[in-house]
Amino acid sequence: MNIKIGVLFGGKSVEHEVSIISALQACQFFDRDKYDILPIYMTKENTFYIGEEIGRIESYRDGIPALLAKSQQVRFVGEKGRLLLERMPAKRFGSSILDRVDVVFPIVHGTNVEDGALQGFLKTLGAPFVGCDVLASAVGMDKYVMKMIWKDNGLPVLPCLRIDHKRYLKNSDAFLDRVEAAIGYPVIVKPINLGSSVGIRKAVDREELAEALDYAFQFAGRVLVEQAVPNLKEINCSVIGDYENADASECEEPVSRDRILTYEEKYLSGGSGKQGGKQGGEGMASLSRKIPADITPEEREKVRTLAVEAYQALDCCGLSRIDFMMNSETREIWINEINTIPGSLAFYLWEPVGVPYKELLSRMVALALKRERENGEISYSFDTNILSGVSLGGAKGSKR
Repeated sequence: MNIKIGVLFGGKSVEHEVSIISALQACQFFDRDKYDILPIYMTKENTFYIGEEIGRIESYRDGIPALLAKSQQVRFVGEKGRLLLERMPAKRFGSSILDRVDVVFPIVHGTNVEDGALQGFLKTLGAPFVGCDVLASAVGMDKYVMKMIWKDNGLPVLPCLRIDHKRYLKNSDAFLDRVEAAIGYPVIVKPINLGSSVGIRKAVDREELAEALDYAFQFAGRVLVEQAVPNLKEINCSVIGDYENADASECEEPVSRDRILTYEEKYLSGGSGKQGGKQGGEGMASLSRKIPADITPEEREKVRTLAVEAYQALDCCGLSRIDFMMNSETREIWINEINTIPGSLAFYLWEPVGVPYKELLSRMVALALKRERENGEISYSFDTNILSGVSLGGAKGSKR
């Protein structure tokens, strides 16, 4: 009997549409001899839908309302390590259960879905799911916290400062002074918890820094300011595995017209660069890139080693992509950030090292099932008779 995989995508995120592309692309490559696939669409209002049209990318071109009118809303119900999908609204008589899922495979990007919120929801339901657990997902979305963990583990990261919007408004000049004293120019300003290059700008003086902060605060309540790398060369590397064993992919070098990849370049330009495979598809796989990256064999191994170390330092599971920055003249390398659920699942980085997309997906499911088995060995109860002597009659309660 095949394992039933619920591929979950969408959600309340600025990367909602990218998630749809990544997920429906992945659905084409699962091993159908091992898995039955059920696409599950999550709207920006956090409602869930299934149906024949949900799995067809063409159905999204006429607009979401038209798609939902042809689909069935469901809600999630956890039952003994599986996920039940219940019809909404429920039937007055008889069962409203429409389907069952053995493993949830979230292919989501951005705030509210990739940051541990969705993972915590699934974990509370007791549903096995693919990818990073709650803490690793949350840390992987917070650019400042992830850098502090890497720094504490002796990994190379750039100097940076964090500021929240309200504190900045109270004394913006003080923060600008702090940036100039601690980092200097040029700097990169970015929302602390977004991906896909949303809200990012470079600043070379105080005026541009203030403008970049105002821009970034439109997308997030907290912002990161970090040192800009001169002679920038971007290198990306994917990692699959968990805390015990992890492997690194081939390295890529994204090609950008303005040195900082924009959202449009990543997803809308239909880049004509080498795609690292014959599997086709849209999304990140269409970005112009060099695979392998134009670096020396020694630099390649350094990046791949650092990628695994960064991945395991955050206790990641499943598949992620770690992005690096290099000064092309000095050849210094820094870890920039991690994408715990990268666009297109970074499949184009694995075929060059002999791992086809179908195998990649199967390994991710296997890692989820391994974690579920290990979690099942942990005791979450403790025998005690504490409730036998509790009385709530007093106004002060029972806490001492």
